This record gives sequence, C-alpha cells and structure tokens, in this order.
Amino acid sequence: MNSGPVSRSELVHGLLDDALAEVPEAPAVRDAAGAWTYRELAAYSHAFACWLHGQGVRRGDRIVLQLPTGRELAAMFYGASRLGAVFVPLNPSMKAFHLRHVIDNCEPVLLLGDAASAQRLGELTGRPVHEAAGVWAAVEQLHAGGARLEDQPVQAGDVATLIYTSGSTAAPKAVICPHAQVAFASRALTEALGYRPDDVVFCRFPMSWDYGLYKVLMTCLARCEIVLADRDSDLVLVRRMRETGATVVPLVPSLASMIVTLAQRDTEPAAPVRLFTNTGAALPQATIDALRAQFPGVRVVRQYGQTEAKRITVMPPQEDGERPGAVGLPLPGTRVLILDADGAEVPVGEVGEIVAAGPHVMPGYWRSPELSAKAFRTDPLSGERRLHTGDYGSLDADGYLYFEGRRDDMFKRKGFRMSTLEIEGAAMDIPGVRAAAALPPSEAHDLALFVESDLPPRTVLKELTQRLEPAKVPAICRVLSDFPLTQHGKNARRELALLLEGSTR
Repeated sequence: MNSGPVSRSELVHGLLDDALAEVPEAPAVRDAAGAWTYRELAAYSHAFACWLHGQGVRRGDRIVLQLPTGRELAAMFYGASRLGAVFVPLNPSMKAFHLRHVIDNCEPVLLLGDAASAQRLGELTGRPVHEAAGVWAAVEQLHAGGARLEDQPVQAGDVATLIYTSGSTAAPKAVICPHAQVAFASRALTEALGYRPDDVVFCRFPMSWDYGLYKVLMTCLARCEIVLADRDSDLVLVRRMRETGATVVPLVPSLASMIVTLAQRDTEPAAPVRLFTNTGAALPQATIDALRAQFPGVRVVRQYGQTEAKRITVMPPQEDGERPGAVGLPLPGTRVLILDADGAEVPVGEVGEIVAAGPHVMPGYWRSPELSAKAFRTDPLSGERRLHTGDYGSLDADGYLYFEGRRDDMFKRKGFRMSTLEIEGAAMDIPGVRAAAALPPSEAHDLALFVESDLPPRTVLKELTQRLEPAKVPAICRVLSDFPLTQHGKNARRELALLLEGSTR
C-alpha cells in the first residue's frame, strides 16, 4: 500500500465528499423505496463506516456483501472506502459452488447478506455473517446520532474493491481495483460520455458488476442522480423510466430487446432518454434502429472494455451514427495498441491483439499471480504496465478501434478463419430472431447455433445460407424459448454447451 500525501479526488469516498461540498441538496440516489440527496448519502456512508469500525474492521480488511442493489448498498460502498476496507460485492444469485471459492480467496473479516443469503453464507464459513436488516437498523441509529468517522489514512494505491468476474477460468477471479484507478476511470468515462448535472441515469445492473458499480461513481462526478432499478419488475421497466425521468440508460443486448418490446406496446409518451450506452456484446443494428424509433433523438453509444481496465474505448456520443463497426476512441489519458504475436505493433487496419495502457489499467487479479502475469504485462522498454486483453481488433488511421472478436470467438473451420460474432450477427439479421449465440466446433460437436425465435431451425439455416459463405453456416441449429444468460446479461455459453452433450445433429 502506498504512503504519502493523497488527493481527496483520488479516493472513492473523496468523490462523494466533493459532490457534497458542491451540491449537498441535489438528488443523488433513488431506488424503488425512496431517494436520498448527496447530504443524506454521505451521512449514511459515515454511519456505516462507524458501524464497520465498531466491528473491528480496519484498513485493508475485506468485507463481502451479497445484497440486492439499492441506496443502502451505495452508502456501504462509500462507507467501506472511508475506513480503507475493501468492498467485495457479490451477485445475490451466486450459488454456494462459487461462493465457497470467493470466501476462501478473499478471506473476508465479515460478510453481509439479506435474509436468504445470510443463511447460505453462514453455512459456508465460520467468519462473522450479519443479516443486512439488523445491520441497517444499527446504522440508522448511528445516523440519527450524527455519527462521523474521522479521516483514516487511506491511500490512492489502496484497494477499493474486488470485482469477481467469470470468463476463461472455472472459478471466479477477482480484479484488484485500487482507489486511483477507479477514480481515474470514473472521471474519464464521465467526460467521454458527457454526463450532465441534469441527467437521471437509470441503472438496471447490480453493483456486483462493474457496469453497475461505476455508474454510482460517475453520477456522483457529474452531480446527477442515479436510479438503482435492479429490483424493479421487468414488466414496469418502461413505465419506471418515464416516472423517474430517465435520460441515460446503460444497456446490454438482452435489456435493449426488452425495452424495445415494452416500448412498442406502451401508449404513453416515451421517457426523455437522450443516451443509451451499450456494453457486454454488440447491439444488432435492428435493435439500434428500434431504440431510435421509440426514443426520438436518442444516441446509442458503442463501447469496448474489460473490468481489468474498466472501459477502454467509447464512441463519441455525437458520432453514434458514424463509422459502422467502430467501438470508439481510447478514454482520455489512455492508449490502445494493436500488437502481433511477437509484441510488435501492426500497421493501421491490420488485426492483432488489443492492448490497453494508461492510469486505468488495474494491478492484476487477487492472489492469482499466474493469471495476472498473463494478462498484465510490463513493457520491457518503457516499464509501463499494459493489459493484454486476449481480444482481437484493429485501429483505423484516426485511432478508432474495431473489435473483431475474443480469443475464444476466433476459430478455423473447413480451412476458413471465422468468428462466432459474425455468425451471431448474421443470425440476428434474420427477421424473427430475438437472440443468437454460436459455439465454435469442438471434439464433442460441430459449429452450433442457438437462437431465440419462433422460426423452425431449418428456416434459420436456410436464411443463413443467404448471408454467409457455406463454411460459416452452422451444422447444428437449436431454437430455444428461454435463452440462458449470465448474471450480466451475456450469452451463457457453458449452459448452451451442456445442451449439446450427446448431440450430433
């Protein structure tokens, strides 16, 4: 951990304190149960910090929280930061199989859960487990008494949060997110997206995912309001957007499709959305067109990133209709390199590995030195730490990034190199296909495609022959009524692969 003078703006709770000093009575955070101003959010963060301190939590200690996302969790995030504790948010739907690994990996000094998760957590560990309702009752008392935590020796290099992600490894791995990197990335993203003080950011994603967690910080930096809608019913989504006056809505493809469907049925005026931002996977053009039709004047912003650097590129909002296929420019103060297998930069327009450099690159994975060494490498010439994403893309002459696919997306079949992304894109171009996921050939099966649609498989395959070269047409097509997704709205490829076990057709 670093020592020496630290700027308040480099610390997670410092971002809140800056907002408090500037706009104390402005709306800060809202959920289905109510709303707080920046003054109230800051006061509750102090009360929670005092509660943690009373439990013996100190700088550098990890606290695990398996809770729904609401105002209280936002206050807990800032409160843990005030103490220098490491905030470890977990998705409420994470099961015991992965929870056990997370607890063993991060060794928390205490854990918080709701009525359901607290019991499950207690069965997995001998460490103190607290039910959130009781904790919050104590926090309310501390808040009523005006409890404040004196400034602690938190440093910009201290770890603010561990974000557990899934991916190429069987067990979740934790990205180490220090205060300095988190604050820089939040500020750079807020600038790139042009958040404004009058914005209302309608966030459907849990704080256990960096897409949701950073929105809490970005709205604080912009001095605007965030609506934490993780617990709202799907059926009232468009109505809630309208009621809260949503102007910015972060998306993944599955959520975008849901909003389009609900908006097409809605008879009331549309919410005043000016900006949809997309991550997780590319939105099909048909979905983008439908969003624009339902929300006149809206901009749909493409982005590319990984938790390991938060975000890497953002398409300037005013250019959302330009450069089809581009996923944006590097964040302010960062760089993108395209390298070949030997680590040399490739010419403009050529495909290579996407490598990110800048103050947003995280230090590595928690207690995973081998994985860290693979992804986070030091440039031998400059000594700069770089994130090797394992993804492939190219840069044009103006520095815009074009994403070609992830390492696992690229494969060869019948002598042709191809990507699952282009196959999925072709499938999504078929009228009546609502979702698509392609699985590369393996020892167990040939190239396979899953779609959510009312069309029969033979129709889907026939339509694909009109859109793809013969070698790229899947050998297997399955139509599903319920498309499995990960906790973050991405295609659950592992579950889809299990559906193919024993299948040859």
